[in-house]
Amino acid sequence: MSEKKMSSSRKHHLKSLMLQIAQELIAEEEAQSLEDRKQYMSENITPLQLTGSIAELQDLCKKMHQKIDVIDEERYDLGSKVGKSDKEIEDLQIKVQDLKGKFKKPVLKKVCMSADAMLQALLGSKHKVSMDLRSNLKQVKKEVKEEVKDAADWRKNIEDKAGMDGRKKMFESDP
Repeated sequence: MSEKKMSSSRKHHLKSLMLQIAQELIAEEEAQSLEDRKQYMSENITPLQLTGSIAELQDLCKKMHQKIDVIDEERYDLGSKVGKSDKEIEDLQIKVQDLKGKFKKPVLKKVCMSADAMLQALLGSKHKVSMDLRSNLKQVKKEVKEEVKDAADWRKNIEDKAGMDGRKKMFESDP
């Protein structure tokens, strides 16, 4: 299955055609939504008939406010439904992702690079940093500790305390 690669000019041409078609579709959708809006307005809103009486105008304003309140309630309800459905969709997408399994980690390639080369790659060629850690260490002389010569004493004490006589001595000497 050898796939032929498209040239960049062909890709660019196809992409421009797709964008052009998408722009036409968006323009058609906008025109359709504008027509739908006009149709809805003509069906649901009666033409405004202004008469000279102030009482009638106040009554008309009250009716309009009531309609606005009803429409705001509907808008709020629809907004909350959309929010709930968006949350459900997001949760379901997470569940689908979990059911598909864990993400596979890509296998990393081994790179043979010294610490100096790595620092030079990270910091750039301007900075000269050497990773010769042993040159920065201080010389420390080992101190020989004198061992306590009391090794014979503790052995002697154990021998003295062994047996019943030793225990008697231990209790008698403690107080």
